[in-house]
Amino acid sequence: MSEPPLPVHPIGVVRSPFSRKVDAPRQPRAAEGVEGRIELDPSLAHAVEDLDGFEHVWVLAWMDRVETFRPKVHPPRSETKRGVLATRSPHRPNPIALSVMRLLRVEGTVLFVSGVDLLDGTPVLDVKPYIPWTDAIPRSRVGWLEAEAPAMTAEDRPEDPQGSFVVTVEPRATAQLAWLGSRGVELEPTLRTILETSPHPRPYRRIRPDRHEIGGFVLAISEWRVAFRLEDRRVTVWEIRSGYRPSERAAHPLHADYVEALGA
Repeated sequence: MSEPPLPVHPIGVVRSPFSRKVDAPRQPRAAEGVEGRIELDPSLAHAVEDLDGFEHVWVLAWMDRVETFRPKVHPPRSETKRGVLATRSPHRPNPIALSVMRLLRVEGTVLFVSGVDLLDGTPVLDVKPYIPWTDAIPRSRVGWLEAEAPAMTAEDRPEDPQGSFVVTVEPRATAQLAWLGSRGVELEPTLRTILETSPHPRPYRRIRPDRHEIGGFVLAISEWRVAFRLEDRRVTVWEIRSGYRPSERAAHPLHADYVEALGA
């Protein structure tokens, strides 16, 4: 395509607790209660007038850490690949994010929001008020997800037909997570975000069969490995391992200390 570039410029930036792609919730609904800020350019002081009072806002952002476009992707709820425009995958022709967030308050040109599902530092392109009678269409058909379409609730908001997987952390893994947490490595929020949503093995999720336990799986989170079992909709995390080989650990003191202390 040889069209001239569009004059799109960031108007602000997201401030959230998520610094890595692996940490971010897969959908806004999975981010309920997660608070953050949208810091808009000070020149927009007049532009945000009258926004305070709306309960929710649409946030359009540029996913600046998405590196590839994939025409077909394998979404968590599908057994086959789907056209990317029929999914919510970030690997889009233009990596534009569309998120609905609860607007807590407005202070100057800073929007305090809840339900943040974007990485810290993500450029914001636009903010629009969410208007229920024009934006909510609860009985709209959902394409290849139609088989999962639920009945409406009393408030006409459909519940997630799949729901979350139940994640249980066994005592051994709990002690290992506590040891790592005391040294500044917080893995539990990330592993729960991933495993509660979709714990099935897929290469892009970095979930593989466990070579050390028949029927088990391993989730890679940075340089750590989370060993778990999956039965129906129950996930049991039983061990946290170093991702480094024994010959590599001398160059990584934290991992060497971890294995010496906890034997994993």
